[in-house]
Amino acid sequence: MTAVVCIDNHNGMLFNHRRQSRDSELIRNLLQYCGGRKLSISPFSWSLFETCDDRITVDEAFLENAGEEDICFIEDRDLSAIADKIGRLVIYRWNRSYPSDLKLTLALSDYTLCETTEFPGSSHEKITREEYQR
Repeated sequence: MTAVVCIDNHNGMLFNHRRQSRDSELIRNLLQYCGGRKLSISPFSWSLFETCDDRITVDEAFLENAGEEDICFIEDRDLSAIADKIGRLVIYRWNRSYPSDLKLTLALSDYTLCETTEFPGSSHEKITREEYQR
């Protein structure tokens, strides 16, 4: 599976059951990254993608049901329980510090950084996308 997450400078993902930020350019970049492949998300993330095309699959059990080739956008779950399923990891870095109570806890030392891309966001001056391979 390819896991996609958004984190701040301290690996934060969520604060008080709310996403730290939302950015339409990040969503556009993610859909471009997916190409013609489907993107699986939780119902929590649906509001970010509701105007997108039929490439989006919404499923409460999307991580449990994910196959090896699936791309999953994860905002509201701890990835440690599915770490062994993640072959590729895409991290979008907000390049800011926000409060957080859910953090990315995966050991990046288990992965090799393959590519780094920066682009301007709609709400952030710079967003960094990092692609890692196990």
